[in-house]
Amino acid sequence: MALKRASHAVYDTSYHLVWCPKYRKKLFEEQEVRSRAEQLIREICQEYGFEIEEMEVAEDHVHLLVSFPPKRSIGEVVRIIKSVSARELFREFPRLKKRLWAGQLWEDGYFARTVGDRMTRQIIEKYIKSHRDLEQGPAQLSF
Repeated sequence: MALKRASHAVYDTSYHLVWCPKYRKKLFEEQEVRSRAEQLIREICQEYGFEIEEMEVAEDHVHLLVSFPPKRSIGEVVRIIKSVSARELFREFPRLKKRLWAGQLWEDGYFARTVGDRMTRQIIEKYIKSHRDLEQGPAQLSF
């Protein structure tokens, strides 16, 4: 990937980010909700100048390989994406709120890994792409 330029920085950063819906609920089983979540994340990233290199919205979590200027912290980027997407998804799909006891869409935490010499961008892209084809075991009880 080519070097990127900001007003006071030249950078080449990539982060593998993962986060889950509250209680690891399978909120994205419905294709309509999953597609809209993916579209929203793309729109948010475009609006804020974050470059998505790869993304997968699974039934119960989101994988994102993203690049953003060093003026932003990892926590700030995750907070922006999670808060804006939650607000819009709840507005467009009120039924989601009924499946969540506390009325929050996302878990508080997230996973972040920088892409470097040992964990290359290609390895993470391959992992995210292959993740789409994996069979998910029962992570929660179904009622």
